[in-house]
Amino acid sequence: MMIAPTRLFPLLVALVLAVLTYALERAVREGPSGPEPRRHDPDYFVDRLVLTAYGEDGSVESRVTAEKIVHYPDDGTSDVTAPRAMLSQPGRPRYRARAERGSVADDGEEVFLYDNVVLVREADAARPEARLESDFLHIVGGPAIARSDLEVRLQEGARQLAGRGMEYHHDQGLFTLREQVRGRFEPREAERK
Repeated sequence: MMIAPTRLFPLLVALVLAVLTYALERAVREGPSGPEPRRHDPDYFVDRLVLTAYGEDGSVESRVTAEKIVHYPDDGTSDVTAPRAMLSQPGRPRYRARAERGSVADDGEEVFLYDNVVLVREADAARPEARLESDFLHIVGGPAIARSDLEVRLQEGARQLAGRGMEYHHDQGLFTLREQVRGRFEPREAERK
């Protein structure tokens, strides 16, 4: 007995539909295969943060403020809105930093500052105020190393220096500009006489 192709076609379609229906039903029932991808959703946030550290004599050694901090558990990073920091050590000039926004790595060893970044070393008896401005700054290992691949402007008293790409090693006092370096240096009053 021979089955006509016109009768076989509907049976094949019905068989394919039955197999597809079974496969879809099984996929939906078992859920996705493999681990679910991690989402970058916040687990907590803090509004109007103020952290202050005091020295043994009760003086303020550091203060960190932010309008908002949002923490993400998938990679441990925290996004920071309007970060501000001040560091004051006895016998040394005070340092201040600010930016429009920032990001902090899970272990706190890396800080990224973005948009209108300003670092200031206040004047002391030996040196005038120093001011660094950029739109990006990457700080590694606390205050040990600061880097930027964008335009950087540095002003210390009447001396000015600018360039693209910068690295500063705080412990060594070594400041390097990489390219398009421009500067203006005027002698100090004592050097003019």
